[in-house]
Amino acid sequence: MSKKVKFGIIGIGNMGTAHSQMMENISNVELVAVCDINEKAFDRMTPATREKVNCYTDVNEFFKDPQLEAVLIAVPHYFHVDLAIAAMEHGKHVIVEKPISVHKAEAQRLIDAAEKYPELVRSAMFNQRTLPAHRKLKSMIDNGELGKINRVNWIITDWFRTQRYYDSGDWRATWAGEGGGVLLNQCPHQLDLMQWLFGMPVLVSAQVKIGKYHDIEVEDEVNAYLEYENGCVGNFITTTGEAPGTNRLEVTAERGRVILEDGQITFLRNEVETSVQIRESELGFRKPDTWECKINIGSESRPQHAVVVENVANAILKGEKLIAPLAEGIRGLELGNAMLMSGLTKAPVTLPIDSAKYAAMLADLIANSKRGAKVVKEAAATNMSSTY
Repeated sequence: MSKKVKFGIIGIGNMGTAHSQMMENISNVELVAVCDINEKAFDRMTPATREKVNCYTDVNEFFKDPQLEAVLIAVPHYFHVDLAIAAMEHGKHVIVEKPISVHKAEAQRLIDAAEKYPELVRSAMFNQRTLPAHRKLKSMIDNGELGKINRVNWIITDWFRTQRYYDSGDWRATWAGEGGGVLLNQCPHQLDLMQWLFGMPVLVSAQVKIGKYHDIEVEDEVNAYLEYENGCVGNFITTTGEAPGTNRLEVTAERGRVILEDGQITFLRNEVETSVQIRESELGFRKPDTWECKINIGSESRPQHAVVVENVANAILKGEKLIAPLAEGIRGLELGNAMLMSGLTKAPVTLPIDSAKYAAMLADLIANSKRGAKVVKEAAATNMSSTY
């Protein structure tokens, strides 16, 4: 029998329950323990899973489980850092759900702590890096197929949520509970992909709307403009208040335009690079001739999250390269922090951001929140939640 990594999950809410089911079908993983402050949360697991795993309501007892080798943390955002550090202090490999923290300063604290444990595997749950279309676009960019990128435009407005969704937990859509809205809860994957594909901008200018579509105290619409050091510009548009919504990424480059939509890539490839056509054409309106190329992206039959967990297990067992190293989680988070800071201060923000200034701004938002005091008081009594 091949070796299996013995995993535990902290937080048996929506995501934790899904992870417990997923781990049943990963050949190099065995789920041996789960932890949640709410004992009733364990009923969400299948009877077969619950029967064979150890269930804990005390995280310290959970960490002492002699079988436990690796931990997947699936609790509300503010608890990610402390639980991940505690897991490593107990010698456990870790996977941290997105976002790895609420703001850059806390993410840096986690990364600094993780550096003390180089023998441990430390990953973020950026499962959308595993999608064939995203992997293919990454390869095209890295291989120089597009040439210099001039503009990026991502409209990601298919995150529709109802008021009932936001009312399902006191921590949802609060500064004290989530640290933000659509940028912190729905868009961490796209923000990670933005930096993974295109790097980090040097300036962000954004408009954010607080509770435009919902009765919430955080942002549910964002329109952001980005500038990169090489002259590339970008636009990032997102909301939880539009239906049916759009998920369309356009990349305009010297060698044409790439459109990623509905999991498919279309490349309108220029026969001549744009800048060459501008300089050398003798006709005032003549664009380069183009080919319309439908890019073969392959397929991935396994669930995205399972690919990440399997990758982490292989990293533990065989030294396989990580898909989403934990330390990379700070970049997309900083990008989201910059958008929110710009929108709330109504001023452009240069990157890298002042993480202390952002943390102070967030603390003020929590202090002035009508719901914040209640959420903070409840959070102080626990270190996890079953509602995630």
